[in-house]
Amino acid sequence: MSETHSNTSSPGSPSDAATGSGPGGAAAPIRLLLVDDEAGFIRVMQKRLSRRGYVVDTAGSGAEALRTLRGAAYDAAVFDLKMDDMDGFELLRVVRRMAPEMAVIMLTGHGGAEEAREGMRLGAAGYLLKPCEMEELVCAIERALGRGAPA
Repeated sequence: MSETHSNTSSPGSPSDAATGSGPGGAAAPIRLLLVDDEAGFIRVMQKRLSRRGYVVDTAGSGAEALRTLRGAAYDAAVFDLKMDDMDGFELLRVVRRMAPEMAVIMLTGHGGAEEAREGMRLGAAGYLLKPCEMEELVCAIERALGRGAPA
């Protein structure tokens, strides 16, 4: 089931102004796209990552993610592997052509070593299993962007 998700964080929002910088002490906040068809999960992740200084947009399907990517640039994205309209691998293949410089982390409750290898072969910067700790996800994003682990 696809659901449109709104962007509750934007550059210049109070959370950005309060921190004065993005994660890892960057001068500008990291723009992140979360793609998952589980609305509750994505809402929680968006709130938690926004509190850490990320500017977070969401998409509830692969098609919605592609529409969102046509209208904005992101530093990184987190894709669910299993979605109704297209799987995360298919989305990753398209995104590699649209935004080859964008770091992509695959996050899934379904998968194992074979799926992780396939994601990395297709250009994913990381692969995490749900549920994962928030620190694990933040570290994966920071590593994918070449910023190392946050202090």
